[in-house]
Amino acid sequence: MAEAERREQITAGIIERTGITEDVIARLVHGFYAKVRSDPMLAPVFEAKISDWAPHLAQMCAFWSSVALMTGRYHGTPMVKHMKLPIDAAHFDRWLALFEATAHELCPPVAATHFIERARRIASSLEMGVATGQGVMLGVGERFRRNASGATG
Repeated sequence: MAEAERREQITAGIIERTGITEDVIARLVHGFYAKVRSDPMLAPVFEAKISDWAPHLAQMCAFWSSVALMTGRYHGTPMVKHMKLPIDAAHFDRWLALFEATAHELCPPVAATHFIERARRIASSLEMGVATGQGVMLGVGERFRRNASGATG
């Protein structure tokens, strides 16, 4: 079986089990980022890097299509893009809280669970990457915290 055919079968199975479609992904992404853009903690981080939201939202739809449906649509380097940001555990916690709330509001329960499980793994991985980029090696269960001046510690 060709790789493309195998990927299509996997995607079809996920759609059947979860009800997630590209339209569901678009609603989730757009709803989530509407919250992010008005959030006092997260909005400044995004505003410093994103001036044109349309391409970012399209890229995030491709990302979540790849993550949730295994479509392979996203071809980027999220770790590299996050490593230099002035963020820490508090930012990832807020990101997850908004994402989880949005998923529960906009998705059927099975789909919300599917998205949230993946979002938690992504947040954990990115937090470890950000810490590593700042020269901090996290132990099991440790979280990355910056002090008030922005330095790590």
